[in-house]
Amino acid sequence: MAKHKHPKDDRNGKSVLTALAEDAADADTIPGPRMKNKEYRRELRRLHGELVAMQQWVKATGAKICIVFEGRDTAGKGGTIKAITERVSPRVFRVVALPAPTERERSQMYLQRYVPHLPGAGDVVIFDRSWYNRAGVERVMGFCTKEQSKQFLQAVPDVERAIVDSGVILIKYWLEVSPEEQTRRLKSRIHDPRKIWKLSDLDLKSYSRWNDYSQARDEMFQATETWWAPWYVADTDDKKRGRLNVLTHLLSRVPYQPLPHHDVKLPHRSEPNGRESSPATVRHIPTPF
Repeated sequence: MAKHKHPKDDRNGKSVLTALAEDAADADTIPGPRMKNKEYRRELRRLHGELVAMQQWVKATGAKICIVFEGRDTAGKGGTIKAITERVSPRVFRVVALPAPTERERSQMYLQRYVPHLPGAGDVVIFDRSWYNRAGVERVMGFCTKEQSKQFLQAVPDVERAIVDSGVILIKYWLEVSPEEQTRRLKSRIHDPRKIWKLSDLDLKSYSRWNDYSQARDEMFQATETWWAPWYVADTDDKKRGRLNVLTHLLSRVPYQPLPHHDVKLPHRSEPNGRESSPATVRHIPTPF
């Protein structure tokens, strides 16, 4: 994989937030042409139609699909997952984003709390970060020991083999963003009230550890890249192209067949019975628009 330039590490005693804003001073302009919104919406509409066809196939056949999303902070995991799920049924497509483990969960076998969320027949489960936390953020930020991370990397290929052998289609994505684009996106969250909730203390601490995350990522790939559960890397510096590439690839990895389309006709409404309904006594909201 291509090497990336590490963001500035010389903070001169400044807060991470201040340094982050200064690092982004030269990243206000996004380099290179980006996909136009009109083209993006046209392609996304087409892919949404295919995802609905895949959904119907999953329901009809009882297929089990598990999609894992990992990647850099700001790489666009949430936006990509939203692009997948916004036109399909939440009864079929289920997103799992587990919070920090409880004290009881910390006492359990590490993978234990993820197992109940694996798909059953007719399910598509999407992990917004997954068991690979142990190989990434937990390792880099010191939430687990080096030995615990090593043991995880040794164990997970066999666990994933068992998942695949049970009939689950397991697809693992890593979303990659450049250090310059990550800086620009983090800066955009600082002053945007719609995005500030995305900027956590952990994000700020993680920002200066680009190389540590790169090393953890590469060791994770080396240990867990298998023929039964390979990794797929998507470049998401251009969010729109990145999302479309992931959706297109996802559809190519699921052997769905569009089901026959049946014409739908609305039934006739019942005839009025001679009585007019009484005016509703509920309150109506103001209509300023």
